[in-house]
Amino acid sequence: MSDNKKLTHSTNSTTVADLLERLLDKGIVISGDIRIRLVEVELLTLEIRLLICSVDKALEMGLDWWTGNPAFDSKARAATLPNIELEDRLQQLEAKLASLQPAIEKTLT
Repeated sequence: MSDNKKLTHSTNSTTVADLLERLLDKGIVISGDIRIRLVEVELLTLEIRLLICSVDKALEMGLDWWTGNPAFDSKARAATLPNIELEDRLQQLEAKLASLQPAIEKTLT
């Protein structure tokens, strides 16, 4: 007996990379609710919403919670670091104020 089985190949196969690209381009929302009740009294409700999409798609939808957050935005992180020029200027002003303090007290008395 000879096996005349032919191997068939799918020409419309989707690779993981194609699937991931499509998923990030279109986006997907997964939602679910968890409710814990005891004798018809609701003790806890968790509403879970998960959005998976690309950054471009998120910006298109108006989601930009990461901008301005120092944990995710290097510009915001730099803005929260102490500004050395301002600190130097503040020290100079405080030194001038301290040197003028005796003259101010003298004029007030």
